[in-house]
Amino acid sequence: MKFTEEHEWLRIEGDVVVVGITEHAAEQLGDVVFVELPETDQEVAKDDEVVVIESVKAASDILAPIDGEIVEVNTMLVDEPGKVNDDAQGDAWFFKMKPADLSQMDEMMDEAAYKAFIG
Repeated sequence: MKFTEEHEWLRIEGDVVVVGITEHAAEQLGDVVFVELPETDQEVAKDDEVVVIESVKAASDILAPIDGEIVEVNTMLVDEPGKVNDDAQGDAWFFKMKPADLSQMDEMMDEAAYKAFIG
């Protein structure tokens, strides 16, 4: 897994990259009450706003961590947004994307670097 300074995680599965937010981010947000997901087959550029997440504390935008095409979204989160709090780095992923350039992940943090970053 790779991590961004915006508290997103990325995991490569075959030819797609799965994207979600970290447990740390979910804890900071508090109880998640709403998730708005992007459309599939949508081209996005790094730092485009792609997900809106609302909690009892705040609303946040999740940005595309790399360039690519959204190929799948986790529709379970629309009906069960609280899953983000229960399993942020597992079943509560937000979207899967076909990356335009995987080398964009090279500069991201590994788990040890991310733990030091939030330390």
